[in-house]
Amino acid sequence: MLGQDPDAAQELLHSWTAELSTRAQAAAELSDRVATIAASATGADGAVRVTVAASGALTDLRLGDRVQRIPGAELASIIMATIARAQAGLTEQVSMAVHDTVGTDSETGRAVTDTFAKRFPRPPDEQPDRWERDARDGW
Repeated sequence: MLGQDPDAAQELLHSWTAELSTRAQAAAELSDRVATIAASATGADGAVRVTVAASGALTDLRLGDRVQRIPGAELASIIMATIARAQAGLTEQVSMAVHDTVGTDSETGRAVTDTFAKRFPRPPDEQPDRWERDARDGW
């Protein structure tokens, strides 16, 4: 309880206001940083390269000439798996941004990190696709 001291009450109110302002600034910085995050990944031993924005949306797809030797259905699977790996990379970058701004132990930090982890989970450990194995073997 604040008691009878108006100066103490005013000081406490000022302290709360300053703390809220600091938290709001950190949250705004986190939002700005997350908005600029992008992640890339490669597949088929570098023949497929994708980049995704913070939203998870595909923003770039690069295909090397070697993809012409990959059957369409398998190429589609490689591309989708590569996108999933890039999206999982977003979660790692967001976690770093959370750490640097609002803190991983804050309610905001946990909420943001958990949201990305649920939306973009790390794919299960994958075996290299046939095209990666063939490329290493000199196909």
